[in-house]
Amino acid sequence: MRGGDWSLLDRLLVRVAEAEPGDVLLMAAGPGQFHLGVSTQRGFVHADAGLRRVVERPGAPPWPVLGVWRMEG
Repeated sequence: MRGGDWSLLDRLLVRVAEAEPGDVLLMAAGPGQFHLGVSTQRGFVHADAGLRRVVERPGAPPWPVLGVWRMEG
Protein backbone atom coordinates (compact mmCIF):
# COMPACT_ATOMS: atom_id res chain seq x y z
CA MET A 1 0.00 0.00 0.00
CA ARG A 2 2.35 2.67 -1.21
CA GLY A 3 1.44 6.24 -2.02
CA GLY A 4 -1.42 6.70 0.40
CA ASP A 5 -4.23 5.40 -1.79
CA TRP A 6 -6.33 3.15 0.39
CA SER A 7 -9.54 3.65 -1.59
CA LEU A 8 -9.70 -0.12 -2.07
CA LEU A 9 -10.33 -0.47 1.68
CA ASP A 10 -13.14 2.08 1.45
CA ARG A 11 -14.74 0.11 -1.41
CA LEU A 12 -14.53 -3.29 0.29
CA LEU A 13 -15.01 -2.45 3.98
CA VAL A 14 -16.73 0.07 6.24
CA ARG A 15 -14.56 2.66 7.96
CA VAL A 16 -15.14 2.89 11.72
CA ALA A 17 -13.82 5.10 14.53
CA GLU A 18 -12.76 2.48 17.10
CA ALA A 19 -11.12 -0.89 16.49
CA GLU A 20 -12.70 -4.15 17.59
CA PRO A 21 -11.23 -7.65 17.19
CA GLY A 22 -11.21 -8.61 13.52
CA ASP A 23 -10.99 -5.06 12.18
CA VAL A 24 -8.35 -4.08 9.61
CA LEU A 25 -5.84 -1.46 10.79
CA LEU A 26 -3.94 0.82 8.43
CA MET A 27 -0.76 2.10 10.10
CA ALA A 28 1.99 4.52 9.07
CA ALA A 29 5.18 2.49 9.55
CA GLY A 30 7.35 5.30 8.15
CA PRO A 31 7.27 8.16 5.64
CA GLY A 32 5.25 6.85 2.71
CA GLN A 33 5.25 3.33 4.19
CA PHE A 34 1.90 1.86 5.13
CA HIS A 35 1.33 -1.35 7.01
CA LEU A 36 -1.82 -3.44 7.50
CA GLY A 37 -2.75 -5.43 10.57
CA VAL A 38 -5.79 -7.10 12.08
CA SER A 39 -7.00 -6.11 15.53
CA THR A 40 -7.30 -8.87 18.16
CA GLN A 41 -8.49 -8.95 21.77
CA ARG A 42 -4.89 -8.81 22.99
CA GLY A 43 -3.33 -6.56 20.35
CA PHE A 44 -2.96 -7.04 16.61
CA VAL A 45 -1.69 -9.52 14.01
CA HIS A 46 0.71 -8.38 11.30
CA ALA A 47 3.51 -9.52 9.02
CA ASP A 48 6.75 -8.75 10.88
CA ALA A 49 9.53 -8.11 8.36
CA GLY A 50 12.26 -8.52 10.99
CA LEU A 51 11.00 -11.93 12.09
CA ARG A 52 9.98 -12.86 8.52
CA ARG A 53 6.64 -14.25 9.68
CA VAL A 54 3.13 -13.29 10.78
CA VAL A 55 2.88 -12.61 14.52
CA GLU A 56 0.41 -11.39 17.11
CA ARG A 57 1.80 -8.43 19.00
CA PRO A 58 0.21 -7.55 22.35
CA GLY A 59 -1.01 -4.04 23.08
CA ALA A 60 -1.43 -1.06 20.82
CA PRO A 61 0.48 -0.79 17.54
CA PRO A 62 3.79 1.10 17.77
CA TRP A 63 2.89 3.10 14.65
CA PRO A 64 0.18 5.72 14.15
CA VAL A 65 -3.14 4.16 13.12
CA LEU A 66 -4.45 6.02 10.07
CA GLY A 67 -7.75 4.20 9.79
CA VAL A 68 -9.83 1.25 10.92
CA TRP A 69 -12.16 -0.79 8.70
CA ARG A 70 -14.51 -3.73 9.25
CA MET A 71 -16.71 -5.99 7.20
CA GLU A 72 -20.33 -4.95 6.99
CA GLY A 73 -22.91 -7.09 8.66
